[in-house]
Amino acid sequence: MKSLSFLFARLGKALVVVLGVVVINFLLIRMAPGDPASVLAGEAGSSDPAYVEQLRQEFGLDQPVYVQLATYLKGVARLDLGFSYRERLPVLDLILDRLPATLLLMGCAFVFSVALGVLFGVIASRARYAGKRPWLDSAIMSAALLIYATPQFWLALIAVIFFSLHLGWLPPFGMETVGAGLTGWARVGDIAAHLVLPTVSLGCFFMAVYARLTRASMLEVLGMDFIKTARAKGVATGEIIRRHALRNALLPVVTFAGIQLGQLAGGAVLTETVFGWPGIGRLMFDALMQRDYQLMLGVFLMTSVMVVLFNLLTDVLYRLIDPRIAGH
Repeated sequence: MKSLSFLFARLGKALVVVLGVVVINFLLIRMAPGDPASVLAGEAGSSDPAYVEQLRQEFGLDQPVYVQLATYLKGVARLDLGFSYRERLPVLDLILDRLPATLLLMGCAFVFSVALGVLFGVIASRARYAGKRPWLDSAIMSAALLIYATPQFWLALIAVIFFSLHLGWLPPFGMETVGAGLTGWARVGDIAAHLVLPTVSLGCFFMAVYARLTRASMLEVLGMDFIKTARAKGVATGEIIRRHALRNALLPVVTFAGIQLGQLAGGAVLTETVFGWPGIGRLMFDALMQRDYQLMLGVFLMTSVMVVLFNLLTDVLYRLIDPRIAGH
């Protein structure tokens, strides 16, 4: 019962957050100068006010803002995110068509950053704790600091220049080879090759954060009394690290993981633009350039829902990892 109450309470808060995000995003976009009708009329080579007004009526932009907001909220309640002015397709269809590519990139970047970050953090903390190879701890932390300080877009561009243009090891852009007509495992391998550079570029920053966070958390746990007791009983260092220290040290890592998933949804915009990855980040960038309000709102809504769901999942995992929280 406590778990169900906890879950329903979190879901209620999540709905309020999503509603607030929808309203704020709608009002902010409407405050921006210009509108889709003016953009489309300009591209059509027409500055006739009558034609612009006709487009505004077609898109519903001639209505008061509160009427437009009410209409949009009713549509969202029915899972109708509107119609793209530019693409002439339903917004939800456009997002669902691009969402798998973004989820694939986010999932790979998340696993890459967590797995390597925690691994390097544990190696560094063990080297410092055992006192046998302190240079290894210094080397890992220095590399993590260097990666943390490197701008993501610069890292992405350098990766393309070095690994694609100079060495020719990996494809630089896109999700798969255009016109190759690959199927089965050949297509899977082609997508995997295209996925390497975006995954590393998007995940390196968070990998550095996980390494430093895991090391600090591990050293803190390793200094506690129950670890000293286990060591006094003759428990091997490896056993102390695996069975006693790591689980307790993972609590702040799990907390940051939930935050990272939300940040990945936003960071994917830059990465997808640099690498030409056909996800919702690139879709949002194109919608911004084209003043496609409905599509922008739809992408904002989708990313907001993803962030809220990721944080909800983090809360649930936190309770599973640390039973002490289950009573709160």
